[in-house]
Amino acid sequence: METEIIKIDRERPDMEAFQKAGKILKEGGLVAFPTETVYGLGANALDEEASRKIYAAKGRPSDNPLIVHIARMEDLEKIVKRVPEEAVKLAERFWPGPMTLILEKNGHVPYGTTGGLETVAVRMPSDPIARELILQGGGYVAAPSANTSGRPSPTTARHVYEDMKGKIPLILDGGAVEIGLESTIVDLTDQIPTILRPGYITLEMIQDVLGQVQMDRGLIAADSGVRPKAPGMKYRHYAPKAQLKIVEGPVDKVVAYINKEASGRKKPGIICTEETKDRYRYGDVKCIGARTDEEAIASHLFAVLREFDDDGVDAIYSESFESPGLGQAIMNRLLKAAGHQRIDVTD
Repeated sequence: METEIIKIDRERPDMEAFQKAGKILKEGGLVAFPTETVYGLGANALDEEASRKIYAAKGRPSDNPLIVHIARMEDLEKIVKRVPEEAVKLAERFWPGPMTLILEKNGHVPYGTTGGLETVAVRMPSDPIARELILQGGGYVAAPSANTSGRPSPTTARHVYEDMKGKIPLILDGGAVEIGLESTIVDLTDQIPTILRPGYITLEMIQDVLGQVQMDRGLIAADSGVRPKAPGMKYRHYAPKAQLKIVEGPVDKVVAYINKEASGRKKPGIICTEETKDRYRYGDVKCIGARTDEEAIASHLFAVLREFDDDGVDAIYSESFESPGLGQAIMNRLLKAAGHQRIDVTD
């Protein structure tokens, strides 16, 4: 299969390209496209065979549910048993945007899309390319990140092509994404709204709307025998080819530890910030932004992990990025990429 890439001019979008992509989706095919978070691998969410093609293309476990993307609020009612008041409040504040809601599905959504669950994950992206594709494709597009399962999520069309060349017919190239981390996932089927995956929309922002909200206790668990209710809860994600370790503690001790470890490696990779980049003496040093600029760190994270693959490093050491805002989402992704390998140099 030849994989075509169509560049979309955001100022003057080519409607013929959207119509072509929409036709592929309606006929049960796959199309990769940008959202404000990462690039998605889309299929008709109401077509079980189409959803299965996503799992095959990604090498994704079949019990890992897909997110259904919609472009109109009225379309939500057609695929869930009911729309609770909490969903309305969150949608009014954060949709379109990087938030996914988990609700009880109705019979229109096949189990092949939900990973066999009675719940469905739904979001309304803000990216205009994504929204137009959804409308052209029939209104319901299942779309996990457009990468081989377990690899760093794609933030450019080139990343998608690296993983999906020859597996899908079309990639819509809308340039680099804005956010770079997948959506926040909120489960509204339990008594207390629960965040299953942190993202750009933080716990504090959701609490401001709903009041009581909790973080899932197994959010960063390395493994679990429980069927995952949301993407990314159970399986290793975002992993570069080289082993990644996260180093935590006072900055001086972190830098000293990484320098020592890197000196003994043939080609180490180091993830750091503007504040520390000049203090590393060995290896492939990549700065992902100022420590005070969480959005820059988030948007660069997956791209940097892929760059290390291209550079052929034999080990990766990363500083920790714990912070009250986006730091939780950033660390969630880093920990999964590292297989939960963290080194504390506090003592």
